[in-house]
Amino acid sequence: MTDQEVNSTYSFEVQGYVHVVEFSPFEQSSQLVAYGGNNRVSVGKCIFPEEDKELGDLEYEHLRDFHHGTRVDSIAWSPQTNVNTLPRVVRFSTAGSDRKIRIFSSDLKEKDSVQVLEGHTDYVNDVVFEPTNGEQLASVSDDHTCRVWDLDGTQKAVMPLKGPGVSVHWHPEDPAKLMVAEKTGIIRFYDIITCQPIMSLDCGHAPLTSADWCRTDPLTVGAVAGSDWFMWDVTRSSRPEDRRQVHPEGAKNFRWCRVSEKLFATCGRPGNQVKVFHKGHHQTPVCSSMTVQGGLSWHARLPVCAVGGDRVVHMWLAEL
Repeated sequence: MTDQEVNSTYSFEVQGYVHVVEFSPFEQSSQLVAYGGNNRVSVGKCIFPEEDKELGDLEYEHLRDFHHGTRVDSIAWSPQTNVNTLPRVVRFSTAGSDRKIRIFSSDLKEKDSVQVLEGHTDYVNDVVFEPTNGEQLASVSDDHTCRVWDLDGTQKAVMPLKGPGVSVHWHPEDPAKLMVAEKTGIIRFYDIITCQPIMSLDCGHAPLTSADWCRTDPLTVGAVAGSDWFMWDVTRSSRPEDRRQVHPEGAKNFRWCRVSEKLFATCGRPGNQVKVFHKGHHQTPVCSSMTVQGGLSWHARLPVCAVGGDRVVHMWLAEL
């Protein structure tokens, strides 16, 4: 079956090429989106017609630019971010191409600060805040480690990996569990207290480039490796229960929809394709090719996924 090209439902223009884009996954800051390029991170506010019936189109408000000084490779929002009450707090972390992690904090007025975390000896591929109180941060790197940090930059733990770490996610409901995906095709789950692995999944394929833990069904894990996506029910087997070729020249990103375990999205080649899948359906609701493509993120409360491009952020509304 040939996928039908679907133009983005919404978009807004930005400066430069967007390497990574990330919606805030938290209820109190779900309207915020951050995107990063070669030397800056920008934060904006999105209100969709699905949230406000009086709007005919996406309403985007640019809030602030943050100087980064190096390419932005990953962005993670802190649950401490809140712009609905005073004092307003915007807090997020980045992984830069200089192998450093930065934690940005701002009141969106005069008060900005940045904390630099150093320790990784190779490229940092992913960062994530502990989702309940945001007092800790986890990161994975090409240096074959997963590291857990306090907000002041203290390393709380260093977990050796068998290969480069490509994705890291905290359990959506249990802050004592951490999922780490390795380029070798192995996904391990760690007890954050003992720093010991408690179970693992194996896609039997490499290189694994991206994995995600389903927020609405934490027993489900998805990933992309080579040209295929893979899916696991962690209660059944360490081997995937489903797989399908999705990007013949290599898949790059995998993300679950944050409001439904039925929807997920992938990015890959050829043609910098973005695809949205409905689990159990053979039809692909969204398939779009872009000149350039950077990042992949789902909205916290809507079935809307965003992807960065050349001077634009594209968003697709998928049907549940």
